[in-house]
Amino acid sequence: MHDQDFWFRSLVKPERLNPFVPGGLFLDDALPPCFVAVVPRKGDPFKNLAVSSCRRADCGGVNARMGFGNGVFLSKVEGIEVEEKEKGKVKGSGALNTTKHLWAGAVAAMVSRTVVAPLERLKLEYVVRGEQKNLFDLIKTISATQGLKGFWKGNFVNILRTAPFKAINFYAYDTYRNKLLKWSGNEEATNFERFVAGAAAGITATLLCLPMDTIRTKMVAPGGEALGGIIGTFSHMVQTEGFFSLYKGLVPAIVAMAPSGAVFYGVYDILKSAYLHTPEGRKRLEYMKLEGQELNAMEQLELGPIRTLLYGAIAGACSEAATYPFEVVRRQLQMQLRTTRLSPLATCVKIVEHGGVPALYAGLIPSLLQVLPSGAISYLVYEFMKIVLEVEST
Repeated sequence: MHDQDFWFRSLVKPERLNPFVPGGLFLDDALPPCFVAVVPRKGDPFKNLAVSSCRRADCGGVNARMGFGNGVFLSKVEGIEVEEKEKGKVKGSGALNTTKHLWAGAVAAMVSRTVVAPLERLKLEYVVRGEQKNLFDLIKTISATQGLKGFWKGNFVNILRTAPFKAINFYAYDTYRNKLLKWSGNEEATNFERFVAGAAAGITATLLCLPMDTIRTKMVAPGGEALGGIIGTFSHMVQTEGFFSLYKGLVPAIVAMAPSGAVFYGVYDILKSAYLHTPEGRKRLEYMKLEGQELNAMEQLELGPIRTLLYGAIAGACSEAATYPFEVVRRQLQMQLRTTRLSPLATCVKIVEHGGVPALYAGLIPSLLQVLPSGAISYLVYEFMKIVLEVEST
């Protein structure tokens, strides 16, 4: 055993290196000459051991770390930094990270939509049914006719629609933004790149999730109760109007979601970046870096819980106000039958003729009341879940 210890110490002395060490010696030009990697041979007592001379107190100036497989490859040794890569690295880790990323967005949608479901129901009453009552009278009517559960009518379908929609939206935005950042070579995304990534994310999610939104709108419309739920509504629409009836209002939906996504994600990202560049923001990042894993998930939020809620609410309100007329036109298009279907422009003109320009903003107040908490909760839960699930940047 004494002989093995002597042989081991002889390998890591920076002044004298034995050129006849079994297993070989690999030096990288980018690394200091004191760096030694031991590549084990079969039966080697120091298999899977990598050694480097570091400015560290442990091991008498020698830092030894264990690896897996046939040796460990060390890179970027700058006193304390050592990167390990395992030969048997799990394949599909990228797919796993994508799945966790999507789940973070889905959970955010589930929580936020359930919380604001009553406000969503009020908005649909104004937009779809053309309700003329004031807000308080409408609340009384729903309570009297359907009870408390009436405010959550269609919420399950809403979750089925919004969970994948938000999951794809959040994931697509982060992915597009990071790709644009790599292409540009900048250290940080520009505002233009943020808005482009947000618009692309909105379009991507709309193309994949519009059919479920159309089914939900049909279900809450007058007579929708008789269609028999999601499957019944789907079958009825396909049989009577054709498959592509599920994509009613696709053009205005894309026209609405492109700027909506650009504003929602762009505004939040701009606010977040602006804060993190302030002295207070830098101080918080330094604190988080110092404390590390000792912080719980909520404390690891870069903006903190309150600021995350605030910026999410601001982003949601800006997005809703900027694109609300498109939402009204899209809902009306989804309600039209094939025989009487109008173009998006003709539908918009008809809405203005019947109710004037304010008709394009029918239900905006309850919609904003819904979007403020929805945007706030969405971003808080999303950022929280990314930390809990340990989602890596794509």
